[in-house]
Amino acid sequence: MSDDKRLIEDFLPIEAISAEASREKSVRKGHISTLHLWWARRPLVACRAAVYGALVPASRFVPNGGSDDKKKSLGRANAARFVKSLCRYPSDSKPEEKASIGRAVGEAERHILLAHADRLTEELADWRSGKTGKPGWVDEFKFVGDAVTFDDILAGRAPRPRVLDPFAGGGAIPLEALRLGCEAYANDLNPVAHIIQLCTLVYPQKFGKPDPADSGMTGPADKDGNPTWGGLADEVRYWGEWVLRKVKCEIGDLYPPIPDPEYKGARPPIAFDRKTGEWVIARGDAGTPAAKDDPFAPPQMVMGFAEDDQMRLSPASDRRSPASASLPPGYLQPVAYLWTRTVTCKNPACGATVPLVKQTWLCKKKDRYVALKMIAPKGEKQVRFEVVEAKTEKGLGFDPEAFSKAGNATCPFCGTVADSDYVKAEGCSKSLGFQAMALLAIHHKREGKTYVASYQMPDSFPKEEVSAKRLMSLCAAARIDCPGEPIVTDAKNSCWTPLYGLNSHGDLFSKRQLLSLMTFAANIRRADEKMQACRYSLDRSLAILSFLAATLDKQADRNSVLCVILADGGRGIKNTFVRQALPMSWDFAEANPFNPTIASWSSVFKEVLVNIDDLNFRGNCNVTRGNASELPYEKELFDAIITDPPYYDNVPYANISDFFYVWLKRSIGCRMPEHFAGMGTPKKAEAVADAARHGGNKRVANAAYENAMSRVFSESFRTLKTGGPLIVVYAHKTTLGWATLIDALRLAGFLVDEAWPLDTETKGRLRAHDASALASSIFLVARKRDASAACGNYESDVVPELAGIVRERVETLWDMGISGADLVIACVGAGLRAFTKYARVEFANGEEVPAERFLSEVESVVLETILGKLSKTIGAKAGETLSGLDPATRFYVLWRYTYGGAELDAGEAIIFANGTHVELDGHASLTAGARALLEKKKGKYRLLDFTERGQEDRLGLPDEDRQDACPTVDALHRLLWLVDHKPLKIPDFLTEAKPNVEQLRLVAQALSGPALSGGEIADVSTTAEQSALGKLLANWNAVMVGKTALADKRVGQQQLL
Repeated sequence: MSDDKRLIEDFLPIEAISAEASREKSVRKGHISTLHLWWARRPLVACRAAVYGALVPASRFVPNGGSDDKKKSLGRANAARFVKSLCRYPSDSKPEEKASIGRAVGEAERHILLAHADRLTEELADWRSGKTGKPGWVDEFKFVGDAVTFDDILAGRAPRPRVLDPFAGGGAIPLEALRLGCEAYANDLNPVAHIIQLCTLVYPQKFGKPDPADSGMTGPADKDGNPTWGGLADEVRYWGEWVLRKVKCEIGDLYPPIPDPEYKGARPPIAFDRKTGEWVIARGDAGTPAAKDDPFAPPQMVMGFAEDDQMRLSPASDRRSPASASLPPGYLQPVAYLWTRTVTCKNPACGATVPLVKQTWLCKKKDRYVALKMIAPKGEKQVRFEVVEAKTEKGLGFDPEAFSKAGNATCPFCGTVADSDYVKAEGCSKSLGFQAMALLAIHHKREGKTYVASYQMPDSFPKEEVSAKRLMSLCAAARIDCPGEPIVTDAKNSCWTPLYGLNSHGDLFSKRQLLSLMTFAANIRRADEKMQACRYSLDRSLAILSFLAATLDKQADRNSVLCVILADGGRGIKNTFVRQALPMSWDFAEANPFNPTIASWSSVFKEVLVNIDDLNFRGNCNVTRGNASELPYEKELFDAIITDPPYYDNVPYANISDFFYVWLKRSIGCRMPEHFAGMGTPKKAEAVADAARHGGNKRVANAAYENAMSRVFSESFRTLKTGGPLIVVYAHKTTLGWATLIDALRLAGFLVDEAWPLDTETKGRLRAHDASALASSIFLVARKRDASAACGNYESDVVPELAGIVRERVETLWDMGISGADLVIACVGAGLRAFTKYARVEFANGEEVPAERFLSEVESVVLETILGKLSKTIGAKAGETLSGLDPATRFYVLWRYTYGGAELDAGEAIIFANGTHVELDGHASLTAGARALLEKKKGKYRLLDFTERGQEDRLGLPDEDRQDACPTVDALHRLLWLVDHKPLKIPDFLTEAKPNVEQLRLVAQALSGPALSGGEIADVSTTAEQSALGKLLANWNAVMVGKTALADKRVGQQQLL
C-alpha cells in the first residue's frame, strides 16, 4: 500500500496498556499462566496491543475533515479510546467486563480483516501489473477476481492475516493473534513449550465442542448405545477423575487421616477401602486395615485395570469428586507434611542429628501466630519440634527465624557450627537426611488449619524405605523408570541443587513424592490404553493425555523437596519455581496429593479445566517445534512477525524446563517419541549465552548467542512479506543493551523505526521515586529496509534527520502525557530510524559507526530536546533555558526526569553520562569527594539529594583552585538544607555563592514535581526534596529578592519558617 504506516508505528496509549498489563499479572483464575508454568511470560493485553497495532493502519481512526495537525491529533485520541477498551483483562469481580471486552475484540477483528483485504487487493494489483510475482495464496485459495473483500476472508475464500512467533514459549502472542481473527503460527525448539502451545492454541479450539460423530465418554449415546465426544473440557474432567480414583486406590493408604485433637466423642477405628480409595469406618467388609507393625504396607488387593472396563461417568449433578469425600468422625484430612533436612554434627564427640531448617513459621496472621519450637532433650541425639500458638508474635516466646543461615546451622546439643562447606560435602556424599517436623490438616466442616507436631503422630510419616520398596514394584509393573536424568546447570548456577548432591531430577523428590508422581504417570499411560480400547481417535486421546500430563507437571512443581510452606496465607505451599532457577531449600512441605485444597491433583486440575473452557473459541494455529533460524515456511508468507526472544543468559529455559520434561516423558512420551526421545530438552541449538557450554568463556558464549539471533532475524526477513512489520519484545530495561539487537536487525535487512516501553511486571505505572521507573518490556518495531539505501554518511545523512525525528516525537508524545523513562525510550527508538535505514553508516573518514556510538548520540539529542521542552513548560524567560545549565546540573535534572530515584547499572549510567557530557568516575567526577553528586555501590549508581549533600559547608561555594562556577545544583542543595536546618545563614551563603538566581529558580521549578512527572505527581507521594522545593518556591521572593536589605531577608526567612 502506498501509505501503510501501522498504528504501532505511530501511537499506542502505553500508560493505559501498562497499567492493565501490570494488573493482569495479579490475576490467577482462568489465566493461561495457570495451565502450565512457563517463565518470563508477557501479559496477554500487551500482546493484544502489539498484534492489533501491527495489523491496523495508523489512518484507521483519523477523521476526514480539518487541518492535518488536527486530524492527526483526533486520530490518536480516537485510537487511544479504542485500544484502551480492547486491551483489558476481565476482573473476577466484574463479570460484565467479559462481554464488553468480547465486543471490542470482535470490532478489532473487523478492523484487522478490512485492512488485510485492502493489502491483499494491492498484492493482486502488483502481481497483475508485473511489479511482483504471483502471491502464493492465490493458488492456495483458488482465488479469482480483482479485489479481496472482508466477506471473502470471513468465508474462507482468501487468507486471514498470518502472524508468526518463532519463539512462542507460553503462547501468549499467537493466542492473541488467534483471538483477533488471525491465522497464528507458533514455533519453539523446547518440547515443554511445544506441549504448552498445543494445549493453549490447538486442542481447545479444535476439540472444545461436543461431537456426536466421535467416540467419547461424556456425550449422549449414539445409535449403538456408546457414549460420544462431549467436548474437551468434559472429557478431560472425566479422565482426570478416572486417573485420580485409580491412584487413590493404589497409594491412598500412605496418607491416612489423623485423629482430631479437639474431637470429644468416641473415635471409631478406620480402614482403607481398596475398592474406592477412601478411608472408612472399619466394619470388616469394607477393607482390611494394614498391619499395626507396618501401617504403610502395600494393600493386599489393588483394583485391577480390567475390573472397571464398563465404568461410565455419572450425571454431573450426582458426581462427587474423589477428593471431596467426607472423613469418618473424629479425624482430620492431612494437607501437608513438613520436613527438615538434617546433617550429622561436625563434632565427632557429639554425633547428634542437626536440623538445617531455616525458619519454623506455620501461620503468621493477625491474632494467630503459630510456629515450631525446637526442643533438644538431654541425653538424646535428635531434637523434636513442638507446635506453639499465640495471639501475638512476641507471645510465642522465641524467634521462629533464628535457625540456619545461608546453609550454616548450629548443633542444638553441643553448639558446633555445621558450615555450608561441610553441609555441601555431606550432601555430595549422600549423607544428608530428613526429619519430620509437623503436619497441616483440615476439617471438612471447619475453617482453618490444624497443626500437629510429628512426634504426636509418628504413624502419619512413612519411612523412606517403605515408599522406596513400593516404588520399585511400581516401576517394574508399569515398565517406567524413576527420573534419573541429570540436572544441567549453567555458568550462573541457576540450578544450585547439585552443589549439595542433588544431581538428578529424581533427587528433587522424596520417595513418597516420587511414588505419588510415578503412580499418576503410570495411570495416565493406562488411561491412554483405556481410551484406545474405547475407540477414541488418536488425536483426541492425545489432547486429553496432554492436559493430564500438564496436571502432573503442576503436581511436580507443587510437590518437590524445594517447596516450602507459606506461613502468611496465600496458596499454602510455594511451588518449586518461585523464580527462574532451582534454589536449594533446607526444609520443605510435602503435599498430600489427595487433599481437596492445596497443591493436590484436584486443586491444580481445576486450574487446567478452567483454561480449556476459556480457550474454546474459533481459531486455527499452526504449532511447530524447531529451530527459529530454520523455519519450515515459504518466503514472504507472514503478514507480521511478533516475538519475545531469549536475551543472552537471562533465563536458562532448556536447563530448568528439564524439570518438566522428565515427567512429560514418563506420562505422554510414548505417544510423542519425536519430542521426548532424549535425556532432556535440546540445548545445543538453543539461543542462549551460557558460558558453561563454551568452556567457561563468556565472550565466546555471547558471540554464539549473537550469531544465533542474527540467523533468526535473517530467517524472519526471508519469511516476512515486504510490507509486514517485525516486532521484537525486548526485556532489557536500558538502551545500552539495544546495541547488539539493533546490529543484528540492521544486518538482517531491517529498519527499526519505533520503540514502545511497556511496564508488564510491577503494579501500575505510577512511579515510586525510590524504585526503578524503567519499563520491563520494550516493543521494538522494524520493517524491511529499502535495498537501495546501502551506505549512509553519519554527518550529512544521519545526524540531520535524527534531530528532526526526535523533535517531532518529543513534541507528539509529550502532548500525549508520556514522560520520564518512557518518553526517552520511545524517542530513542524513533531515532533509530535514521541509523538503521542504511545497511552501513560511516564517518567522513570511511570508518563504520558502531551502534553503541549512535545510541549515545541519539540519547544525547533526546535529552537535549527534553530540556528545551522542560524550559518551556516551567515558563523560562527569554535567554534563560535549562539547556544552558552547567553539565552537572543538566545531568541531575535529566536523571531525575528520566529515572526518578532509581539506581542505574554501570553500563546504562555511562551511556547516560555520555549523553549529558559528564564524567562518572575519576578525580573531578560526579562520584568524587565530599560534594559527590552520585553514589557508586556494587556496580550501580544512585543520585544523591539535598538531604545527603546539603550539610557540606562548602557546597555551592567557589573554590580558589576551581576556575569554573559551582554547579547550580550544588547551590540549590545547600540552600534547601539551610532552609530546613540553619535559615539564619542563608543571607551569608547567597552573598558568597552569588548564584544565577534565574537559573536557580528554573532548576527548582523543574525539579519540584509536575514538569518532571508528566502529571503523575498527584498520584504518588512526593519526596523530601520535592516538599522542600515546594516550600522554597512558595517563599521565593522573600528569600531571594531583597538581598540588599539583610533585614528584609530575615523577615522572608521567618515567613518561610
